[in-house]
Amino acid sequence: LSMAYAGARLGKSVLAGLSGKKRIECAYVASTVTDLPYFAQKVIFGEGGVIKVLPLGELNEHETKRLEELKPILQKEIDSGLEYAKANELSA
Repeated sequence: LSMAYAGARLGKSVLAGLSGKKRIECAYVASTVTDLPYFAQKVIFGEGGVIKVLPLGELNEHETKRLEELKPILQKEIDSGLEYAKANELSA
Protein backbone atom coordinates (compact mmCIF):
# COMPACT_ATOMS: atom_id res chain seq x y z
CA LEU A 1 0.00 0.00 0.00
CA SER A 2 2.86 2.41 0.62
CA MET A 3 3.89 2.27 -3.06
CA ALA A 4 0.29 2.94 -4.12
CA TYR A 5 0.06 5.86 -1.69
CA ALA A 6 3.38 7.30 -2.93
CA GLY A 7 2.25 6.99 -6.55
CA ALA A 8 -1.10 8.59 -5.82
CA ARG A 9 0.54 11.42 -3.88
CA LEU A 10 3.03 12.06 -6.69
CA GLY A 11 0.29 11.99 -9.33
CA LYS A 12 -1.85 14.38 -7.30
CA SER A 13 1.08 16.79 -6.93
CA VAL A 14 1.91 16.66 -10.65
CA LEU A 15 -1.71 17.38 -11.57
CA ALA A 16 -1.96 20.16 -8.98
CA GLY A 17 1.21 21.71 -10.39
CA LEU A 18 -0.05 21.51 -13.96
CA SER A 19 -3.23 23.32 -12.85
CA GLY A 20 -1.16 26.16 -11.35
CA LYS A 21 -0.87 25.07 -7.71
CA LYS A 22 2.81 24.58 -6.85
CA ARG A 23 3.62 21.40 -4.94
CA ILE A 24 6.86 20.02 -3.46
CA GLU A 25 7.50 16.27 -3.70
CA CYS A 26 10.41 13.91 -4.05
CA ALA A 27 10.99 12.70 -7.60
CA TYR A 28 13.68 10.83 -9.51
CA VAL A 29 14.99 13.46 -11.94
CA ALA A 30 17.98 14.56 -13.97
CA SER A 31 20.19 16.12 -11.34
CA THR A 32 23.50 17.84 -10.67
CA VAL A 33 23.64 17.37 -6.86
CA THR A 34 25.99 14.41 -7.27
CA ASP A 35 28.14 13.14 -10.13
CA LEU A 36 25.26 10.78 -11.01
CA PRO A 37 23.08 11.95 -13.93
CA TYR A 38 19.83 11.15 -12.07
CA PHE A 39 18.93 11.32 -8.39
CA ALA A 40 15.83 11.34 -6.18
CA GLN A 41 15.33 14.66 -4.46
CA LYS A 42 12.71 17.28 -3.70
CA VAL A 43 11.33 19.20 -6.67
CA ILE A 44 8.70 21.86 -7.16
CA PHE A 45 5.94 20.92 -9.60
CA GLY A 46 4.21 23.76 -11.42
CA GLU A 47 2.45 24.53 -14.66
CA GLY A 48 5.45 23.37 -16.68
CA GLY A 49 5.99 20.12 -14.78
CA VAL A 50 9.16 20.19 -12.68
CA ILE A 51 9.93 23.89 -12.40
CA LYS A 52 12.75 23.64 -9.88
CA VAL A 53 15.00 20.92 -8.46
CA LEU A 54 15.75 21.74 -4.83
CA PRO A 55 19.18 21.30 -3.24
CA LEU A 56 19.93 18.12 -1.36
CA GLY A 57 20.83 19.87 1.88
CA GLU A 58 23.56 19.16 4.38
CA LEU A 59 24.58 15.53 4.80
CA ASN A 60 26.17 14.31 8.00
CA GLU A 61 29.32 12.16 7.94
CA HIS A 62 27.39 8.88 7.95
CA GLU A 63 25.07 9.99 5.13
CA THR A 64 28.00 11.20 3.04
CA LYS A 65 29.82 7.89 3.52
CA ARG A 66 26.72 5.84 2.64
CA LEU A 67 26.04 7.93 -0.47
CA GLU A 68 29.60 7.38 -1.69
CA GLU A 69 29.22 3.63 -1.08
CA LEU A 70 25.96 3.54 -3.05
CA LYS A 71 27.03 5.62 -6.05
CA PRO A 72 28.46 2.65 -8.03
CA ILE A 73 25.26 0.67 -7.43
CA LEU A 74 23.06 3.61 -8.40
CA GLN A 75 25.14 4.26 -11.54
CA LYS A 76 24.74 0.63 -12.58
CA GLU A 77 20.96 0.90 -12.14
CA ILE A 78 20.88 4.18 -14.10
CA ASP A 79 22.89 2.60 -16.93
CA SER A 80 20.54 -0.37 -16.99
CA GLY A 81 17.51 1.93 -17.17
CA LEU A 82 19.03 4.00 -19.97
CA GLU A 83 19.84 0.84 -21.96
CA TYR A 84 16.25 -0.36 -21.48
CA ALA A 85 14.88 3.01 -22.61
CA LYS A 86 17.02 2.94 -25.78
CA ALA A 87 15.87 -0.57 -26.66
CA ASN A 88 12.18 0.02 -25.87
CA GLU A 89 10.99 3.30 -27.27
CA LEU A 90 7.48 4.22 -26.23
CA SER A 91 5.17 5.18 -29.05
CA ALA A 92 2.65 7.99 -28.65
